[in-house]
Amino acid sequence: MLRYLSPFASDISGAASVLYEMGGITVICDAGGCTGNVSGFDEPRMGSVRSAVFSAGMRDMDAVMGDEDGLCDKILRAYDMIGGELIALVGTPVPSVIAQDSGYMVRRLSELTGAVCISIGTTGTRYYDKGAEEAYLKLFAHAREMPRAPGKVGVVGCTPLDVGMDVQLPEGHIAFGMGSGFDEIRHAARCERMIVCAPCGVAAARYMEERFGIPYEVGYPFPLPDVTREDTVGKTLIIHQQFAANALREHTGGDTASFFMMLPDYMREGDRHIHSEDELREVISRYDTVIADSTYRRAVPDFDGRWIGFTHYAVSGW
Repeated sequence: MLRYLSPFASDISGAASVLYEMGGITVICDAGGCTGNVSGFDEPRMGSVRSAVFSAGMRDMDAVMGDEDGLCDKILRAYDMIGGELIALVGTPVPSVIAQDSGYMVRRLSELTGAVCISIGTTGTRYYDKGAEEAYLKLFAHAREMPRAPGKVGVVGCTPLDVGMDVQLPEGHIAFGMGSGFDEIRHAARCERMIVCAPCGVAAARYMEERFGIPYEVGYPFPLPDVTREDTVGKTLIIHQQFAANALREHTGGDTASFFMMLPDYMREGDRHIHSEDELREVISRYDTVIADSTYRRAVPDFDGRWIGFTHYAVSGW
C-alpha cells in the first residue's frame, strides 16, 4: 500500500516500453486508461519517437461477451494502415479478469496477416520489470540461428524505465528496444556476447545463451550520477533498479535496495528488497547518505541525512 508515493510503473508499461520501437503495432487491451498511463506518465519517447501504440477501446459489452473476433477485426483494420512484421497484444486487468482467449487471437491474427503475433500476459498488478521481462522473452523466441558478427554486442534490459534516455553505446553495441527494432531481435544471434543492464533482461539473456551459446555478463554501460565516496557521509544506501545501483556502488560503496527485482545472484550482504513504504522508512533510517530518486523523499520527510538524486523513471515518471 502506498500513502505518500505515486504508483510505480506497472507491468503493462514495462512491456509497452520494450515494444515501443519494435515496429508493427502494439495493442494495449484496455478501455483506454492503461494506455493513458503509458503515454502520459511512463513513456518519455512519446512525441519524439514514432510508434503505433493503440488502445483496444474495450467497452462493457466487449468485457461481458468476450468478443475476441470483434477486437481482432479492429486490430486488422489498424494493421492494414500501419503494416509491419510484428503485432503485439499487451494484457491489462480487463482481459485477465474475463479470461480473454489471447491464444486464439494470436493464431487468427498471424494467419490473416502473416506477421509475427505475440501476447504479453500483463495484468497491471505487478511492477514494470515483470512486464519487460516477459516481453523480452516473447520477442527473443523469434531469434534465428545466424553466424556470429565479430565485435557485435547486444544490450538487454535497456528501456527508459530502467536506464533513462541518455543511451550512448560504443560502436558495435546494439540496445534491444532503444534505437533498434524487431529485425535486430530476429538477428540477435549474430552477437558475440550480451550485456544485461537491468534485471528484467536476465531471463532473455539466459535463453539466448542456452539456445545459441551466446555468453552474457551483467553491467551498466550508461552514465551514472557523478558521485564518489568523498561525496557521501557515514553509511550509504543506493535505491534504484538493481544493476544500476550495483554499478554506482563501485564508486560510492554502501548497500543497495529496490522495490523491483533483486536477483539473489547479484546481491551482497546488506542489500534489501523493499516491499512497502513502512519498510522503506525503516531501512533508510539506518543510513546517513541516500542516493535515490527524489520522489522517495515524500515517504521519509523526517530523514535529515544527505540525499543525492538518482532519477528512476519507473518511480517518478517523465
